[in-house]
Amino acid sequence: MTEPIASGSAPTPSTPTPTELTRSTPTLPTQARVVIVGGGIVGCSVAYHLTLLGLTDVVVLEANTLTSGTTWHAAGLVGQLRSTYNLTQLAKYSTDLFASLASETGQETGFRQTGSLSIALTAERMEELARGASMARCCDVDVAVIGVDEAITRWPLLDPTGIVGAVHLPRDGRTSPVDTTLALAKGARTRGARIVENVSVERVLTRAGRACGVVTDAGEVAAEIVVDCAGLWGRYLALSAGVNVPLHAAEHFYVVTEPIAGLSRDLPVLRVPDICTYFKEEAGKLLVGFFEPGAKPWLSSRRPERGGFIQLPDDWEQIMPHLERALERVPVLKHTGIQLFFNGPESFTPDDRYILGEAPELPGFFVAAGFNSVGIQSSGGAGKAIAEWIVRGHAPVDLWDVDIRRFSPFHGGADYLRERTTETLGLLYDMHWPYRQYESARGVRHSALHDRLAAAGACFGEVAGWERPNWYAAPGSAPRYAYSYGRQNWFDASAAEHHAVRNAVGLFDQSSFAKFRLEGRDAESVLNRVCAAEIAVAPGRIVYTQWLNERGGIEADLTVTRLDEHAFLIVTAAATQTRDFHWLRRHIPDGAHAVLTDVTSGLAVLGVMGPRARDLLSSVGAADWSDAAFPFGTSREVTLGYAPVRASRITYVGELGWELYIPTEFALGVYDRLLAAGGAFGLVHAGYHALNSLRIEKAYRHWGHDISDEDTPLEAGLTFAVAKNKGERFIGAPALAAQRAAGLRKRLVQFALLDPEPLVYHNEPIWRDGRLVGRITSGAYGHTMGASLCMGYVNTREPISAEALLDASFEIEIAGRRWPARASMRPFYDPTSARVKGNA
Repeated sequence: MTEPIASGSAPTPSTPTPTELTRSTPTLPTQARVVIVGGGIVGCSVAYHLTLLGLTDVVVLEANTLTSGTTWHAAGLVGQLRSTYNLTQLAKYSTDLFASLASETGQETGFRQTGSLSIALTAERMEELARGASMARCCDVDVAVIGVDEAITRWPLLDPTGIVGAVHLPRDGRTSPVDTTLALAKGARTRGARIVENVSVERVLTRAGRACGVVTDAGEVAAEIVVDCAGLWGRYLALSAGVNVPLHAAEHFYVVTEPIAGLSRDLPVLRVPDICTYFKEEAGKLLVGFFEPGAKPWLSSRRPERGGFIQLPDDWEQIMPHLERALERVPVLKHTGIQLFFNGPESFTPDDRYILGEAPELPGFFVAAGFNSVGIQSSGGAGKAIAEWIVRGHAPVDLWDVDIRRFSPFHGGADYLRERTTETLGLLYDMHWPYRQYESARGVRHSALHDRLAAAGACFGEVAGWERPNWYAAPGSAPRYAYSYGRQNWFDASAAEHHAVRNAVGLFDQSSFAKFRLEGRDAESVLNRVCAAEIAVAPGRIVYTQWLNERGGIEADLTVTRLDEHAFLIVTAAATQTRDFHWLRRHIPDGAHAVLTDVTSGLAVLGVMGPRARDLLSSVGAADWSDAAFPFGTSREVTLGYAPVRASRITYVGELGWELYIPTEFALGVYDRLLAAGGAFGLVHAGYHALNSLRIEKAYRHWGHDISDEDTPLEAGLTFAVAKNKGERFIGAPALAAQRAAGLRKRLVQFALLDPEPLVYHNEPIWRDGRLVGRITSGAYGHTMGASLCMGYVNTREPISAEALLDASFEIEIAGRRWPARASMRPFYDPTSARVKGNA
């Protein structure tokens, strides 16, 4: 974790001298298979793991000396628990790696497992910590929820006043960032990697649309793969090749005290997030660091200068309110002098998650950067993941949380990054509420209906920059969130929207859908190779399909509408716009007559959903909306008012309904006509919270939660969407055939809690007959069913039938308590889809 460390007059007394670091530096080679730019702990970890996998023709280029960017002033905190399952697994791997690195390389790392303690000063924070502890069990992380007395026993300097409880992770620890980096570098060198210091990379070379090397101040180095581990400088290096790496530096502060008599060197790392502060013993002193709200962006207007070991000016005013609270929580500090004030820059991303993966814009260019103050604890796992990605051609696990393809071009804008950085640093220790929305850098993308919806009481959330109505406040109520882990202030409003869609008709603004057109005489063959479903259908048909990888994992979940013989409309989620566009683009063969165009901004989308949807649309459009003329899964061009509209009979809520694709300039007119006519049919505005609760009742999957590139359609219960007569003519087909033959050891199951009070969100453990068998992928309260509903994968030791899997007792663990649940392989609501087909 790049929570910084310092003692005495220099931030890291163990920092080697330049002579020590450069004594084995070779001359600059002219070529290598892989060039890594940046000699911090992440760059050296990538080199270490590449050579571990047998790829030894690796060169690390460092502009100064190893560790001179951010690594040198890192606190070296090695924590295992992160926000998601796979990120926790990567951090856990770092812990295991650091425990063995010294014995492998002969280079001491300073790694010690002193444990960590996180303190809650409010009941809400305690629930957050307890929920995290439950998720940790899914990852086999040793964790205990403890009371005040045990917390004080483990950290005797604490003032117990106001402490509600704590979480203890005994296998967490700390390491020397510099020494650990040198150990990784030594391991990589021993297996053949070359490390060259004092060579500055100026730009990335490209040829035929691929990265092919770098230009340095000492000459060019040709390479098959370039890896950007340049930290603060990573954004600028990527820009030289036209790649978007959205990160921005922020000033990060800590102080180091004078020595404290009797301070145990085995004191656990202490985090008190309610006062934005962490504490760490360091050579008989305390390091006290801060993740404060209202952070200070650094160097927004230009690239950082060359030169390492950057230290920024003191700013007591920035941290004093938080330091004063730290003195109250640890009273010994009131009588202890401060030996050092340190301020150093660290890079942050717009969503507080780091950046990994191959750049969608440039094959052969990989990124591992923007570590948001968790670089040390993430370095082992991140380096391993990137190395395996390079060697095997794909990510080793589902890394969507940190995948570079989650970003859009606007994320890299300097003004956007500067403003968002004021918030992201502090969010590391702020409450991580369900549905929490960013407050900075908002209003980036508006649908054509935004002002109308705001006037209707919309409370907007943000996804991929889009301002989207999450719920609508009643007249006289403020459309603002009041967060909690229980029923939030929008619960009743969203319930009303939910019931209106089930019983009358709801209006959704779904303009944020990503929309692509693929056109050309080879468009059908391209899509039939990429799609698991059959795409050779008649014009006007909508096909629900998945895009699979060679392992059968689901890369995308979307619809394809055939417009005519040579044109198709592809509709996918806003969050996956970049990912899905580039996945398809990379699978268009050279020479194929197929042109892919992103038309997202050109089409607004209104979802008209509910049993009265047909009546409403019939009142404003002359088209025949009957089942006979307009069956489910078809799409037609119609006229609504003055507007040409593509109406597609499809649903994500489990009711009769249409998505209306409207040229943006006509959208307001269509909206006004629907609203004017809607009163007679009970029309209500509905937001994305209602959409989520509606789809959960119907067990509709959500890519990124319920399905990912690690899950196959067979495991996810989506076999119906896989073509039966295409043989092996689509990507992933052989893997699915092998899985069918072997049987399933993992299945997605729906659950309904028997008690209606607790709420399920994500990553809660699933217990089957008293054994931990999986975790929840998504959940919401089902207002029609009157129960908390959720989905999650259940793992079994051997392949068994669905019937045998369900013949058991299930419980869902929430914040340490297990709640009985009913399990089903079918949707709890309308399992035969009679309402979707208009037959109910």
